[in-house]
Amino acid sequence: MEFKHKSVLLYETVDQLNIKPDGIYVDGTLGGGGHSYEIAGRLSDKGRLIGIDQDEDAIKAASERLKPFMDRVTIVRNNYCNMDKVLDELSIDKVDGIMLDLGVSSYQLDTAERGFTYNVDAKLDMRMDQRQEITARDIVNEYSEYDLYRIIRDYGEDRFAKNIAKHIVAARADKPIETTFELNDIIKASIPMKVRATGGHPSKRTYQAIRIELNRELEVLENSIDMMIDRLNSKGRLCIITFHSLEDRIVKVRFKNNENPCTCPPGFPACVCGKKSKGRVITRKPIIPSEEELEENSRSKSSKLRVFERA
Repeated sequence: MEFKHKSVLLYETVDQLNIKPDGIYVDGTLGGGGHSYEIAGRLSDKGRLIGIDQDEDAIKAASERLKPFMDRVTIVRNNYCNMDKVLDELSIDKVDGIMLDLGVSSYQLDTAERGFTYNVDAKLDMRMDQRQEITARDIVNEYSEYDLYRIIRDYGEDRFAKNIAKHIVAARADKPIETTFELNDIIKASIPMKVRATGGHPSKRTYQAIRIELNRELEVLENSIDMMIDRLNSKGRLCIITFHSLEDRIVKVRFKNNENPCTCPPGFPACVCGKKSKGRVITRKPIIPSEEELEENSRSKSSKLRVFERA
């Protein structure tokens, strides 16, 4: 299957990077190479783009798409949380811009055997990096009832988390839960019928929770933002596209803390903590898709772009 993915907030994001033709840029979530294609097209032959992704299918697709620019593009299979190491190995100290698009690609959602979607019957998988041994099946069948409840409550924000966890544990006592449709039936039985009639697909939040837990998505994001800001040249920008409130909250808070890290009590006559601002938040309110983009690509609906500029 061809790796298809319509890049969300494409021009908004690349415009916010303020591309310098001879600059060095990093796309930490390369995907099918949509954003990278636009960035590379704005670089001169002296410019450089580093594309990072942990998904083998994405690497193949992006390598093909970015062929016209391979004189200025380096593609690395890794997780963006290891960007420090990747840049060190390429002997790059600072860069002029970094972007992340935290959405699951349309290809991952539409490829049944990847096990990300509740719309097709397939084995439970959901690994962003297929070299990883643990899959969604392991979480569903081996996590304790409390841990299932915790991730569905915290990462899925599902008010029926306790009931869903209870039903999963009861069902797997008979036999292991192997497929997406088996899990769908269990979730469906956990949610009152009148809620199911109005609340969208009953599995949506639980699948999000399992995917976030399996791929450590929030932990990776939380632990990477400061590192990425430290890697920026003066006036360099970090652009991050999020797709749900949990991610957006992390980005908003970390950006704010980097803009104003002072921990002195309010009303102190002078700062004594010694923590200095690393730059400024460019987006007081996040940039969201235009009406036109929402019509063309329904998957862009919940996306938000936030931007930080290094001092």
